[in-house]
Amino acid sequence: MRSVSAETRYAVYCGQHMASKLIIVMANTDPRNGEELGAPIFQATVAAAMDFEVEVVCTATAGRLLKKGVAERLFVKTGSPKSVLDFIKDAHEAGVKFLCCSPNLDLFDMSQEDLIPECGGIVGGAYLIERVMDDDYRVLTY
Repeated sequence: MRSVSAETRYAVYCGQHMASKLIIVMANTDPRNGEELGAPIFQATVAAAMDFEVEVVCTATAGRLLKKGVAERLFVKTGSPKSVLDFIKDAHEAGVKFLCCSPNLDLFDMSQEDLIPECGGIVGGAYLIERVMDDDYRVLTY
C-alpha cells in the first residue's frame, strides 16, 4: 500500500477526487534522440512503484521503440551500459504496461510479431481518447 501525502489527505477531506491511473503518451518523443527517452520511461517506473496503474502508449515516431531491435540499440546517455530496452524492461517489471498504437504497424511496416515482449498490446485512437477523458486518469505527454 502506498503512503498517502498530506496533500492527498487534504484533497480527500475536501471531497476532491484523486486519480489512480496514469497514462503517458509518447508521440513527439523521437527515438533517434536517446536523451528524450529517459524522462517518460523513468516517470512511468516511479508511478508504478507508487502503486499507480500506468500505461505508456507509443504512437507516431515513438512507436518505433516497441519494434524488436530498436530500443536495445538506443541509449539515454552516451557511454551508458544500460540501453533504452533495459529501462523499458525495468518499467515493465515495476508494472508499467506498454502499448503500441495500431497505425504504427502500417507506418513502420510492422506486425504484432515484430513487437518486443514488453508490449502489452495494440490499441487504437478510441482507446486513448477514452482514457484521456476518464476522471480516474492523469495524462502526461512527451
